[in-house]
This record gives sequence, C-alpha cells and structure tokens, in this order.
Amino acid sequence: MCTTCGCHHPMGSKPRQRHMAIAAKSTKIDLERDVLAENNASAARLRRRFARAGILALNLVSSPGSGKTTLLVETIKALRGAVPLVVIEGDQQTRNDADRIAATGAAVWQVNTGQGCHLDARMINGALHQLSWPNNGLLLIENVGNLVCPAAFDLGEAAKVVVLSVTEGEDKPLKYPDMFRAAQIMLLNKCDLLPHLNYDMESAIAYARRVNPDIEIIVLSAQRGDGMPAWLAWLQTQLQKQLSRAPVHYRMRQEHR
Repeated sequence: MCTTCGCHHPMGSKPRQRHMAIAAKSTKIDLERDVLAENNASAARLRRRFARAGILALNLVSSPGSGKTTLLVETIKALRGAVPLVVIEGDQQTRNDADRIAATGAAVWQVNTGQGCHLDARMINGALHQLSWPNNGLLLIENVGNLVCPAAFDLGEAAKVVVLSVTEGEDKPLKYPDMFRAAQIMLLNKCDLLPHLNYDMESAIAYARRVNPDIEIIVLSAQRGDGMPAWLAWLQTQLQKQLSRAPVHYRMRQEHR
C-alpha cells in the first residue's frame, strides 16, 4: 500500500515512485516551513529588542559586486561621530569586507556562513553578543551577495535595502522579484559608470516599480558621492521614525546628547 495516498501499487511501479517523490517533496516543504517559522520567531524577538533600544536595523542585500561594502564605508564616514553605529558582515568565506569596515573605526563583526547563501536571525543574535548595542543608532547588516535566499529570511530589520548596480542587467527586478518586493528601498549604484555602459536606467527603475510599486529609489555613486546626500537623508528620516517608537528613557537619552 502506498503510504502517501493509501492506494495499492506493485512494488517498483511508476505510480508508487511518483507517490514516493510527492512524499519527499512534501517533507522538504514541511522542513522549509519549520526553518522559516523558527527564524521568524527569532526575528520577531530581535525586532522588539531593537524597538526598545531605538535601534534602526537595516539589511543590505544585493548580487556580489554591487558596491555594498563601498556604500557602507562611505556611509560610516559621513555619519562618524553623529550616530552610534555597528556593522555585521556576512560572507561565505574571508573577513575582507569586515577589515575594510574596521579600517573606518566602526565596530564590526564578521559572520562566515560557509556553504550557506544567507544570514539568518540566529546568526544576527549571536553576532550582537559580540558587539556593544548602538542604542538610538544604526545596525547595518551586509548580507551574503545573493538575490534569492536572503529575500526569505527576516533578520529583525526595519527594512531591506536592495543595492543594484548599473553594471548588472536592468531586468534584475523581474528575474528576482521576491527580493525587490521585500525591499523598502532600492539604491541604483555606480551611476558614475553610466557614460561607459549601454544601460537602460529608466527600464531598471520601471521594472522595480512593476514588481513593487511602493519601493523608494535613489540613484547614486558611493564611489564618487553622487546621490549620497539623498541616501543619508533617508537614513536620518528612518532613524527618527525608529526613535519615536522607543521608550521615553531612550528618547530622553538621545535628546540630551
């Protein structure tokens, strides 16, 4: 008897093989749901803790080579001394990006995922045990370079920031819609290279808004500085929103600085 549907099939028959495949797929789906449910519960706890401490947590996601680390370095330089800030770096191997962040003087913790293609809430919680919490400040998380897996994993962040560079195809939002749908803002980076590329920026923006009509978009060059004031202004607005949700004693601490 087939354990999937209760039907009788000869051993080794194609119907039985099909049912075994269905059972295996069902088990995989259940396991994925369990993993996501556990992660979401951990992320919810982190989000509550961030809210109590007035911490704005941002999850930076992109393909490899989009310029996330350069963006972080320039952001840290611009905010130095004005906003408490820590960084969690995610990569499969090496601490190259963490070393670049550390050179700015910012506190940073490297998470190497090995064969894993994304960070999860458990990793963020573990990393935060190694860092001083930036009360009334910023937690910037640079996720593993990947436009697929990080879309599904909540890290307790206030927003996903998707970085798309003009050296990539303008149809990335259509190819990886889950990521662009999950993001609150898209940073279209490396615009200083546009004169040297055959890149349809208007189409890239239109595709992103087709997938996510509410997505905010800033065109910038982290390397040259174009658009960085708009990005920093967005950060300040989000920081004020997060601070307004924090308990009174955290807000008073910020006001008396």
